[in-house]
Amino acid sequence: MVCTGAKSESEVYRAVKNLIKLLKRHKIQIREEPEIKIQNIVASANLKAEVDLEKAAFLLENSMYEPEQFPGLIYRMNDPRVVLLIFSSGKCVCTGAKREKEVEIAVNKIYNQLKELGVLYPS
Repeated sequence: MVCTGAKSESEVYRAVKNLIKLLKRHKIQIREEPEIKIQNIVASANLKAEVDLEKAAFLLENSMYEPEQFPGLIYRMNDPRVVLLIFSSGKCVCTGAKREKEVEIAVNKIYNQLKELGVLYPS
């Protein structure tokens, strides 16, 4: 079973628990407790600053920016192991996290890196 669309880790657990109850009510036998494993959290964030993507792509290792192909910079972070899509507006998408805390760490980390590199501009 795959659960998508949950807004938090706790919502995933609640959804699975409710589904198990529903299945049991319909006389579907559940032999053991389900193993819940979060594989991929997709989250959006706002850095509240504009980003010079050309300069960021030049200075950031593990990044790719091809504006003719895609309007955002693709940054592969090693720790935590996530991929960030960063747009010039300062909006970004974080994918691949397995815990909400990893998203928080990744967004704070990229914000600080971009600030240090001097590629963030107040919007």
